[in-house]
Amino acid sequence: MAASGDFKVKVFYTWGQAKGKVIDKDFGIEREWDIDLLSGYDHAFVQNTSSEPGSHHYKGIINPSLISEVKAFNPDKIIVYGWKFKSHLQLMRHFKGKTPLYFRGDSTLLDDAAGFSIKKSLRRLLLQWVYGHVDFALSPGIASDEYFLTAGLTANQIVRAPHAIDNERFSNPSDGNLSYREESLRWRSELSISDESCVFLYAGKLQGLKNPELLIRSFLRLKLKYKDVFLVMVGNGELENELKAKFSVEINHQSFLHFLPFQNQSMMPTIYRIGDVYVLPSNSETWGLAINEAMACGRPVIASDKCGAAADMIKDNENGFVFKAGDENDLYNCMEKMLNADLASMGASAQETVQHFSYASFATALRSLA
Repeated sequence: MAASGDFKVKVFYTWGQAKGKVIDKDFGIEREWDIDLLSGYDHAFVQNTSSEPGSHHYKGIINPSLISEVKAFNPDKIIVYGWKFKSHLQLMRHFKGKTPLYFRGDSTLLDDAAGFSIKKSLRRLLLQWVYGHVDFALSPGIASDEYFLTAGLTANQIVRAPHAIDNERFSNPSDGNLSYREESLRWRSELSISDESCVFLYAGKLQGLKNPELLIRSFLRLKLKYKDVFLVMVGNGELENELKAKFSVEINHQSFLHFLPFQNQSMMPTIYRIGDVYVLPSNSETWGLAINEAMACGRPVIASDKCGAAADMIKDNENGFVFKAGDENDLYNCMEKMLNADLASMGASAQETVQHFSYASFATALRSLA
């Protein structure tokens, strides 16, 4: 946005974390991003006075100076990311009717149980009150459109602004080192995986909502029928030790199931290329930006129907497959279809698809509201 010259941008980071190492509770490790996230635009880290800072609860983000700092910038428009934090909701209430408010969120109704309930009705009344403060919602896709409509916004207030990652960084090496492809082949060789083998890859947190065990079970069934297939699981999390213990025989003696630890951002374009197919088996996923990343790397994707991105990005038999969340047989069938598919063609289609989910597309959506 800043580079386009069409916008004067300032980002207010409300969690209060500046550059440096942070504890990632879901990965269970201390991490520090190894790519530049702050150059090229104006920004401020607003002091967070919460006694328990974080994005996991309402009182995790409390910024007494936020409204005054935003006022000092004197914006024509404000984009708010997420409302379930004390400071964000206070800001929305303060600027309602004074400065146009755009809301960016990717919530969906995919996890909502069917039928009527008092709890669901009360929640929707709350959402309608919250979104009554919003002029426009920047929606990433179909599933979020439905959520915003339920929350009381009109169709004219919902603007499609696709979720995006740095497609160029994932598609092409940015320096003179070995290409991502050459690096991934070297890594596969270290894992005793040939270039001709088919590798299914998972990269993400090893936690219940992601349902990594479903993928492992489906893969082990596949392995009984197809010999030259492998599964690589990349990441850490609460289920790591449990999964490694449960499948220790396959890990230690069979060498067709590999666990790799958390990998930082600079390594991810190589990591995705270790696999021939990316799988996201989540039971709940508002979007699933790993789908964007894998597709930018030219990889077809298998994802559950609980991933918000699935309806917008995945076309069965063209660039991937969508399976019913939690259904081991359905996932197995999709994986088997991949073994009999033209993966090169599907990967090329995936890379073409992700070009429509770009930073430029997001900026275009904002221009439409100017």
